[in-house]
Amino acid sequence: MINFNTPPFVGDELEYIKQAIDSQKICGDGQFTKKCNAWMEEKFDAQKVLLTTSGTSALDMAALMCDLKPGDEVILPSYTFSSTATAFVLAGAKLVFVDIRPDTMNIDETKIEAAITDKTKVIVPVHYAGVACEMDTIMDIAKKYSLMVVEDAAQGVMSTYKGKALGTIGDFGCYSFHETKNYSMGEGGAILINNPEYNEKAEILREKGTNRAKFFRGQVDKYTWVDFGDSFLPSDMNAAFLWAQLQKAEVINNDRLDTWHFYYDQLLPLSELGKIELPVIPEGCVHNAHMFYIKCKDLQQRTEFISFMRDNGVQCVFHYVPLHSAPAGLKFGRFDGEDEYTTVESERLVRFPLYYNIPHEFRKKVCECIKVFFKDI
Repeated sequence: MINFNTPPFVGDELEYIKQAIDSQKICGDGQFTKKCNAWMEEKFDAQKVLLTTSGTSALDMAALMCDLKPGDEVILPSYTFSSTATAFVLAGAKLVFVDIRPDTMNIDETKIEAAITDKTKVIVPVHYAGVACEMDTIMDIAKKYSLMVVEDAAQGVMSTYKGKALGTIGDFGCYSFHETKNYSMGEGGAILINNPEYNEKAEILREKGTNRAKFFRGQVDKYTWVDFGDSFLPSDMNAAFLWAQLQKAEVINNDRLDTWHFYYDQLLPLSELGKIELPVIPEGCVHNAHMFYIKCKDLQQRTEFISFMRDNGVQCVFHYVPLHSAPAGLKFGRFDGEDEYTTVESERLVRFPLYYNIPHEFRKKVCECIKVFFKDI
């Protein structure tokens, strides 16, 4: 069976983990955590980056720093993972889902303004598949209505929008380094803080409500509990694992892009015949090949396709069930406007195996099986 995902591994991870252990500091904010933070700040021209225990906890931090009050509303797409929504529910907000664009599966920027009320406080664009949302329009709307913007860039590490790294455009950006992502630390993430006014608040929130970070910088002679907080610091051993991959970030990125383009080129004839739809990359967007997907005719065809691929030794999977139709979505939110594309497009989409160092023969077999399935359709 060709697995849908194999976690990335470049070969230096164990050596760096050993160095972390030998340093006798394996808790949060050790040498490798700081190296990863600094690398991302430089690479992505980010004001401040802090590793977290997950992409979810990065979103939690961002939501808490938006200073939401009960009754406040947050606008987001329904086509996303539960973490995007849960973070803002945890912060006390009401969710307002809007429709997506069928070309990118991202939030439809033209539907946001109509969903704004006097209770709206935050817009949460989700960069699906590492392809940027239309951020110029979203930021203009946010400025017009004095709203905050939290980018869910969990899938967007190394992607850009008009030259800017995803996660660095809104007030906060959130990355994921889960084992299914392009770069992994098993479980982990990062929050990007794009306004320096939030730097200290983020450090306190991340470090259990204490000013411990200032103490270690020598800015105070002792640290104490100063505000609400939680523990969002990952182990330095996890950071060591990630550090090995950040050192080869371009190698991993280019390898994944090669697979993405192989799939695209091989399947373009099927698209030209109208049998499938291929991903769309808008002008100004540079993606990171986080995933490759096609769209089938409908849910029935997708179900048959996934079963056919499995029977032929290829694991293909669908993606999100729209949150507004889930039990928690019905409880904590509402859909604004018409669900024209969210549900119907989510039922057509199917993802293929794509991971670092996937063997060429695997990629070839995936495409051969797809061509067989659609040959007589």
